[in-house]
Amino acid sequence: MATVGSEGKVYFDNNATTKVDGAVLEAMIPYFSEAYGNASAVYGSGVAARGAVEAARGKVAAAVGANPDEIAFTGCGTESDNWAIMGAARAGRGKGRHIVTTAIEHHAVLDTFKALEKEGYEATYLPVDRYGLVDPDDVRKAIRGDTTLVSVMYANNEIGTVEPIGEIGEVCARKGVTFHTDAVQAVGTLAIDLSKLPVDMLSASAHKLHGPKGVGFLYIRKGTKIDKFMHGGGQERRRRAGTENVPGIVGFGKALELAAAEIPRKGEAMRAICARIIEGVMGSVPDVILNGHPERRLPNNVNLAFRRIEGESLLLLLDMAGIEASSGSACTSGSLDPSHVLLAVGLPHEVAHGSLRVSLSKYSTMGEAEALLKVLPGIVARLRAMSPLP
Repeated sequence: MATVGSEGKVYFDNNATTKVDGAVLEAMIPYFSEAYGNASAVYGSGVAARGAVEAARGKVAAAVGANPDEIAFTGCGTESDNWAIMGAARAGRGKGRHIVTTAIEHHAVLDTFKALEKEGYEATYLPVDRYGLVDPDDVRKAIRGDTTLVSVMYANNEIGTVEPIGEIGEVCARKGVTFHTDAVQAVGTLAIDLSKLPVDMLSASAHKLHGPKGVGFLYIRKGTKIDKFMHGGGQERRRRAGTENVPGIVGFGKALELAAAEIPRKGEAMRAICARIIEGVMGSVPDVILNGHPERRLPNNVNLAFRRIEGESLLLLLDMAGIEASSGSACTSGSLDPSHVLLAVGLPHEVAHGSLRVSLSKYSTMGEAEALLKVLPGIVARLRAMSPLP
C-alpha cells in the first residue's frame, strides 16, 4: 500500500504531488555530497556536474520528442508558466498586446495573465463546455491581428479533462500566434511527442511524476521568440539565469525516463482503478456528479461533486479514516472559495463546494480504492444528515 505521512495512510492526492521513486532518489544522492560541483565551473567537478545536467536534458528531450537544446530547466512548473507567458508576450509586444487563455487554467497561468493586464495587455478568457473542453473554433475566433500568445493547458489538474491541444495548436500555427500549453499534469502520464505536436512552448514539473520538488522545465521550440525571465548569469544557454539545481535536474531526467516507459502499463492500471471508484460511488451514493469529460480525461483522475455537503468537512473525515484526498488544486487549498474550474463548467457555488478529487499514481492499488468505497458513503450520509441545505 502506498503511504504518505503517518503509516497506513492511503494517499489519493497525486495531482498535488507524488512520492519520489526510489530509483530517482538513488540517482540524485551523489550530486548532493560527492559530485557537488557547480555546473558552470571549468574544473573537474564542475565539468562532471555539467555532464550530468546535459545527460538529464537528453533524457527529458527524448521522453517528449524534443531536441535537447529546446529544453530549459527551471525551478518549478509555475516558473515555467510565468516565463513562457511573460516572455512570449513581451517579445511580441511590437506586434500587439492581446493574449488569450481559458477560464479553467491553473492560477500559475491565470495570475500571470492578470499581471500582464496591469502592464497594459488585453486578455481574453475563453469559456469551456460542461465537461471542461475548450472549442478550437473559439480559439480561432478570439485571435486578432494584435494577438501574440495563446495559452491552453494540456489537461486540467482538477477535473482531468484532456484538451484538443493538437487542433488548437494548428489554429495558432495558421494564424502565426505563439502557442503555449501548461502540461504539468500531463507530462509523464500521457504520451507526448513534440516533434509532431504543433506546440511552441510546454511547461512541466518533476514532482508530479515521482521526481523531486523544486525543478521544472520549459520546452521552447527552436525559433520561438521569448524574452528572458530570470536575469544574472549565463546558465541555460543564456536564457534562464541561476545556478543549476544539479541533483534536482538529474532526478527529473531519471523520473521522466521511467515515467515515459511506464505510460502504457500504468495508464491501463489507473484507468481500471478510477473506473471502479466511479462505479462504486455512483452506485452507492445518491446526488453525485462526475466532473470532467467521461472519456477525454487523465487516466488517474476522478472528480466528484456531492450535493448538500461541504468539501472541507468531507476531506477531514476522510483523513480521520486514513485517506488523503483533495477538493481541487493544492495551490488554493487554503481558500474558502469554490473551485474556479467547477464554476466555469457550470456547477452552482453550493455544489462546487462539495467536490472531491481522487488522483492516483503508479503506486495506487485496487485495494486502496476499495478502502475509499468502504468509508465514503457513510461519511457523505453523515454530513448530509447535518447539512442545512435542502
